[in-house]
Amino acid sequence: MAFICEPAETRADTLPTALHTLNATPKTVHWGYFDPARGPSLRIKSGDLVQAEAITHHAGDDPELMMDEAVTAIFREIPEADRNPGVHIMTGPIFVEGAQPGDMLEVRYLKMTPRCNYGSNLAANWGHLYEEFGQKERVTIYELDPNANTASALYAYDFPGKYLVPGTITSCPVCDRQSALPGVRVPVRPHLGTAGVAPDVKGRVSTIPPGLHGGNIDNWRIGAGATMYYPVQVEGALFSIGDPHVSQGDGEISGTAIEASLNVLMQIILRKDFSFPSPLLETPNYWIVHGFDPDLNQAMKNASLDMLHLLHEHQGLSRNDAYSLMSVASDFAITQVVDGTQGIHVRMPRGIFPAKGSVKDPS
Repeated sequence: MAFICEPAETRADTLPTALHTLNATPKTVHWGYFDPARGPSLRIKSGDLVQAEAITHHAGDDPELMMDEAVTAIFREIPEADRNPGVHIMTGPIFVEGAQPGDMLEVRYLKMTPRCNYGSNLAANWGHLYEEFGQKERVTIYELDPNANTASALYAYDFPGKYLVPGTITSCPVCDRQSALPGVRVPVRPHLGTAGVAPDVKGRVSTIPPGLHGGNIDNWRIGAGATMYYPVQVEGALFSIGDPHVSQGDGEISGTAIEASLNVLMQIILRKDFSFPSPLLETPNYWIVHGFDPDLNQAMKNASLDMLHLLHEHQGLSRNDAYSLMSVASDFAITQVVDGTQGIHVRMPRGIFPAKGSVKDPS
């Protein structure tokens, strides 16, 4: 399996063949779900580049700062009754010619640029400390400084009632604005909270929980310079992106990140030369495996087993050696605890392994 010995950025057999533009419109997005029955918004060939718009469903937290005419059209034309069973606005799906169940979709995220220089964080009713804050929800609006690559709190307000409708629009010009986080600067690291292929099930699948298809993984490392591998489950893969963030910490403790729309440039490559059981992340310095389950202990075990699979099946280590290496060299962390299905990720540093060619390729 050459992908482990040869990083994505060095492979020469996947030069782009075409560049496509996929704007987010009421006809090219689907709100709150993956569905294999949904027709594609774009058809591409393996290796093509796609410039796509990812829109945050929290743009209504300050519509004056975070909604332009095109975003307003999505909020206006997609009825609330069609925003289910999840909450995220998903751009796509993208049909990849030749993709079949059992293949892998390699998505190289090349560039992620904020659509506007504002984002929103909601301390939500699904946040981890909702009860401890007296069941009160609070919105903090952040302003981005593109020169310093940081974000600072512009103001905050208490959300009126309970945030239940995806795409709620709040009348911020007349809300009770409060100062927040004076002097604090948060590093900006744009990434996609939710992306993935269509699961092989009948009907809509919520965008809220992560799963083997991808979905709401909420790992801030899925940004520019990273490569994700998604197991294809249906013909064409039907890949979609959404839930864009500009910053998030591991855990996503309040229920959201800094939610902000992004313009995403990516290269999508069909891989038929290897398989992997779950979404696999490759960054310049790490391989990162994800585990999911409503029980955090089981999510930890799932991540452990898939990392064991990676090291044994693709790196050629014995299971005993792989188990030892995982304990002494890998870092396990909580990705998020707010999506119902909770997430664990484990990072294995790539630089500790011998150079390409010095480890036997088990394939």
